[in-house]
Amino acid sequence: MRLVITGGAGFLGSHLVQHYLGQGHKVVVLDNFKTGRRENIAPFKANPRFQFIERDVTRYIDVPGRVDAVLHFASPASPYDYLHFPIPTLKVGALGTHNALGLAKDKKAVFMIASTSEVYGDPLESPQKETYWGHVNPIGPRGVYDEAKRFAEAMTMAYHRYHRMPVRILRIFNTYGPRMRKNDGRAVPNFITQALAGRPITVYGKGRQTRSLCYVSDLVAGIDKLLRSSLNEPVNIGNPHELTIREIAETIKMMTGSKSKIIFKPLPVDDPHVRRPDISIARRELGWKPVVALKEGLLKTIEYFRG
Repeated sequence: MRLVITGGAGFLGSHLVQHYLGQGHKVVVLDNFKTGRRENIAPFKANPRFQFIERDVTRYIDVPGRVDAVLHFASPASPYDYLHFPIPTLKVGALGTHNALGLAKDKKAVFMIASTSEVYGDPLESPQKETYWGHVNPIGPRGVYDEAKRFAEAMTMAYHRYHRMPVRILRIFNTYGPRMRKNDGRAVPNFITQALAGRPITVYGKGRQTRSLCYVSDLVAGIDKLLRSSLNEPVNIGNPHELTIREIAETIKMMTGSKSKIIFKPLPVDDPHVRRPDISIARRELGWKPVVALKEGLLKTIEYFRG
């Protein structure tokens, strides 16, 4: 295949690039380095099947030649990023998705949108099924990300219904692993960075809110299976093993051998109290489930951050 990956210099995007190049496919990356990093794609530049185009996908995009799949992963994805770049976040969810869909339509390619568990907001049901419509504050500070992704899903389904395009809607739950930024703002890189530096480990609220952590290699395997499927409706990809934020902080403190204290700060506005995917569809239709244990994945991630 020849794949176009928008946001391919980001954390998840770069792992997808590595995966598909490793399978012998051709990959074209579009990125403007708003939150992606050049060092994430530097190892691929010598590969003749890799092509990079520096591009803001909120502007018109075109990729000459055959394209078999367009994977739209361009977007700020951490609270730190989308709170600092609220308007670019909305634009890449709306204009960027429109442009990426247009490219896929023109090339008669499969289109995949990297959506998120944040479409469920602060959910009133747990675990979250794909049929759940969510509980989102559209005008809160997190709304710029939540609503951008909800709009992106709506536009993707409109193209599927109106133009009969093959689409894949990937709802990503909390994912971690190497190539996350230490100033990412998400729990795992925050806790690891603070623990390794001997600084206080910052937990918001009382740490009772839950997250479900999926190691990046498991996520990539699920993405590949979804891309190769014929499922046009949303699919949750994530690890259903639910932990409290405090449990995650304590596990990382123990694994790093840190002397850091765990301190507590006020809970941010609209921070979800629970987050756990129902992966019944992924298990049944894709034959996918996560296989990397939490401590195994954290060990690899901690080693990356030590470096």
